[in-house]
Amino acid sequence: MNTLRRSLILLLALLPLGTAWAADMKKDAMSHAEMASHKEPFTQARFEQLQQAGEVILIDIYASWCPTCAKQQAALESYKKANPDKTFYTLVVDYDKQKPVVSAFRAPRQSTLLLYKGSQQHWYSVAETRAEVITEQLDKTIAYDYPAKN
Repeated sequence: MNTLRRSLILLLALLPLGTAWAADMKKDAMSHAEMASHKEPFTQARFEQLQQAGEVILIDIYASWCPTCAKQQAALESYKKANPDKTFYTLVVDYDKQKPVVSAFRAPRQSTLLLYKGSQQHWYSVAETRAEVITEQLDKTIAYDYPAKN
């Protein structure tokens, strides 16, 4: 009985490690496009990494209480569902908790969206909720091809 009890305690102690390992394995198994379709919290290091790789990056300055932000999220989700083959990364800036980042992007308020391809900014918008405008800007930025250097 004592051995069974110890085994159960050990199993329960190791369960969180197994769950974390499974999550890591799932993350590793995701394709590049699947990873890109997920939102990530903004960090300067991740932003710079994506810029150096020449990726399309949407900076989403967001507040959970913001109805305009909710409309933007619906437009973005619709875009992702309609265009699963188009790759871009969304880095979410918490308007209430990341004030230095909000200031660095010169965002006057929540619901500010910025689009980058690599280190080049392509679009800056405050409170834009029209799906057709957001779609147009994403499509333009994703399709943008840098001029060849001579």
